[in-house]
Amino acid sequence: MVKDVETAAGRDYHDPPPAPLIDAEELTQWSFYRALIAEFIATLLFLYVTVLTVIGYKVQTDPLKNTVDPGCGGVGILGIAWAFGGMIFILVYCTAGISGGHINPAVTFGLFLGRKVSLVRAVMYMVAQCLGAICGCGLVKWFQKSYYNTY
Repeated sequence: MVKDVETAAGRDYHDPPPAPLIDAEELTQWSFYRALIAEFIATLLFLYVTVLTVIGYKVQTDPLKNTVDPGCGGVGILGIAWAFGGMIFILVYCTAGISGGHINPAVTFGLFLGRKVSLVRAVMYMVAQCLGAICGCGLVKWFQKSYYNTY
C-alpha cells in the first residue's frame, strides 16, 4: 500500500537537464545560426510593424496635420493592441520550432537564468534581437522619415 502512494505522488514528467553554461560546440552547428537569423528577422518584423502602427495612429489623431476624411477612422488604441498581440502571436508561432520564439532579450535572459539556454546562445540571441530591433526601427525611419521625426 505504501508503494502505491509513493508512485501516485510522483511526477509524470521529467525536467530536461539544465543547459551547460558555456557550450562552444553550438558555434559549429548550422541550427544555431539558423536560430540567430530567426530571432533577428522576428524582432525586426515586430518593431517594424508595431512602430508603423503607432505612427499611423499618431498621424490620424494629430489635429494639425489630419487630412483624412473625418468619417474614416484609424486603427485606434485597440488597433495598436491588436497589432502588438497579433505580431507576437504570429512571430512566436513561426519561430518557436527554430529558435524557441524568444523575440525579446528579457525572455532570453530569463531562460538563461533558468538554465534553459547556454550562455553562448543567450548572448548571441540578445545580440541578434538588439540588432533586429535597431534595423526594424531603422527601416521605419528610412521609409517614413518625415513621420518618424515628427512623432
